[in-house]
Parts: sequence; C-alpha cells; structure tokens
Amino acid sequence: MEWKKLIRILYPPLWLIIILVPICTVALIYTFIGKYETHPVAYFTYVLSFYTLTVVVMRCIKTFPDIYRKIKGGVYKNPTGNRLMTDMKFRTHISLYTSLTVNIIYVIFNIVSGFLFHTAWFFIFAFYYMVLAVMRFILLRFSKRMGIGKNHFMELRRSRLCGYILLSVNLALSGAVLMILYQNKGFFYNGIFIYVMAAFTFYITTVAIINLIKYKKLGSPVMSMTKIISFAAALVSMLSLETAMLSEFGKDMSEENKRLMIMLTGAGVSVCIITMAIYSIIKNSSEIKKIMENKNYEE
Repeated sequence: MEWKKLIRILYPPLWLIIILVPICTVALIYTFIGKYETHPVAYFTYVLSFYTLTVVVMRCIKTFPDIYRKIKGGVYKNPTGNRLMTDMKFRTHISLYTSLTVNIIYVIFNIVSGFLFHTAWFFIFAFYYMVLAVMRFILLRFSKRMGIGKNHFMELRRSRLCGYILLSVNLALSGAVLMILYQNKGFFYNGIFIYVMAAFTFYITTVAIINLIKYKKLGSPVMSMTKIISFAAALVSMLSLETAMLSEFGKDMSEENKRLMIMLTGAGVSVCIITMAIYSIIKNSSEIKKIMENKNYEE
C-alpha cells in the first residue's frame, strides 16, 4: 500500500507536471534575481523544484525508451538511415563531409574576425581550423576516389601524411596558450550558456574516445585517423572550456594558479596530440615498410 502511494507521488498526472515546471522555473528565477535565497518562502521553492525535477526525470525514464525505440525503428526503415546506422564506412564519409564544412565555416569566420578586430587571436584559430580542414579534405578526397577498405597501402600513406600534418596543430595550440597567459585572451560564455558548452564539450570528448577505440578495431587507417582528428579537436575544446570556466568561476583564484592550470592543461593536450601523431606516423610507416618488403620479396 505504501509503495502504491510512493508511485503515485513520483508519477503524478502529466497535466500537473506541465503546470509545475513553469511555476518552479519562474519562482527560482525570481528568487535568485531578487536575491531572496534565504527567505523562508525560498526554501519551499527549493523543495517544490526538487520534487518537480524528480518527477520529470522519472517520467523521462519511463517514456524515453519507448520513444527511442520508435525513432530507431523509423530510422532503420529508411534506406539512407539504415545505411547510416549499419555501414561505418558510409558514416565516416558523411562525418568527413559534415566536419569539413564546419571547419571551413570556422576558418572564414575567424579570418574575417581577425581583420575586423585586428587581433592575432582569431588568426591562430583560423590556422587551427585550417589544419583540421586540410586533413579532413585529404581523407575525404581519398575515400571518394579510392574508397575505404579497398587499398590498405594507400590508406596507410594518407594516414601517415595526416599524422605529419597533425603535428602542426601544436603550433596553433602553443600560440593560443601564450595569448591566454600573457594577453588575457580566452573564451567567455555568459549565464547558462557555459553549462551548455560544458555538457557539449564533455559529450564530444566522450564520443571521440569511444569512437577512437571502436574504429581502431576495424583495421582501416583512414577511419582511425578521422577519429584521431576528432579526439584532438575535442581535447582543444576541453582547453577552451577550462579558460571559460576559470573566467566565470575562478574570480577568487590567484592569477598564478590560473596560469599554472592553463599551462598544465595546455601541456597535457599538446603531449596527447604529439603522442597520437607520432604513434600514427611510426605505426603506418612500419606497416608500409612491411608491405614494400613483401612486395620486393615476391618480385
């Protein structure tokens, strides 16, 4: 009997949830803007908001799996969607198209911003996105002309070339870190936007790590390199997020500690990118050498 009462409390009617969400949202905004955090009524607002959040989460846990299954079923029924979900080579191709387009847009945006605001900050990031765009263009051009998984030797060569280019990302990274340390440059996100960017950055980093492991098992150098590039971009995004978080929440922290954190994170990101690039170069060179030796032996 008590369990039934608890279930009723955790799963109220949908109309009640629809009423509670805007009421609690407005109440919290009014409480924080008006600086009534310690007012007796504010504690009632906190309790009601916590309850509303709980019931929303419980409703989502109950509803989302059914919605997810319906959406997934609809995607698999569509020929293009089915191919996108099941064909990893096709998915890599689409991913390269999308990321290359985004990189080109960022290059143009940063170059224009650099001329408008007369600062090297934007030119540094224009160079960074240009490097990413060049690597993705090389891989996309190869996948269109020769196809992924059809010529392992040529895939190794393209992957090794991108490994060499990836090393140049550290030039942009070093320039950005120096400007953050000595010219007070960085990223600034206002209000709730910083939480959105934090969630997005952690999401793309997590996905990049998972894909890095997943695609490595497929044995395609081109597919692996696309995920290495994505992981390198995610690491730079983590550094950008750190500067924004320090600007927003590190006001009580000394400048020396801020600089130390940025230097350590920048060094860590740089070491990771250099390690991935060198590992890719050495591994691909070793496999290329073996193929060449076997070819000479057969001849």
